Amino acid sequence: MLTAGHRGDAPQAAALLGDDRPEAVMADAAYDADHFRQAIATAGAIAVIPNNPSRTFKHPLNKTLYKERHLIECCFSKLKQFRRVATRYEKTARNYLAMVTLAATVLWLR
Repeated sequence: MLTAGHRGDAPQAAALLGDDRPEAVMADAAYDADHFRQAIATAGAIAVIPNNPSRTFKHPLNKTLYKERHLIECCFSKLKQFRRVATRYEKTARNYLAMVTLAATVLWLR
């Protein structure tokens, strides 16, 4: 899902689960919201999300599984090295997806 650059990612996160039935959903503390945790539980998965520091009730965190998220963060970091991807120069979602796909292909070929 592509949204405006000034919108946060967390409000769209539950919609990304769709009909998938993952075993676990990993995210950073920005996604620590009760509605998202409920959507994950409804999908039959475990939430691997660190607690937001302002949360009074602390949910347990599987730290071993959370370490795997590092691979995804590295991938996003490498994609953002491509200026057109990082700055969203493309005017349409279709063209932006094409640029992300091209950047991912270049990374894969390296």
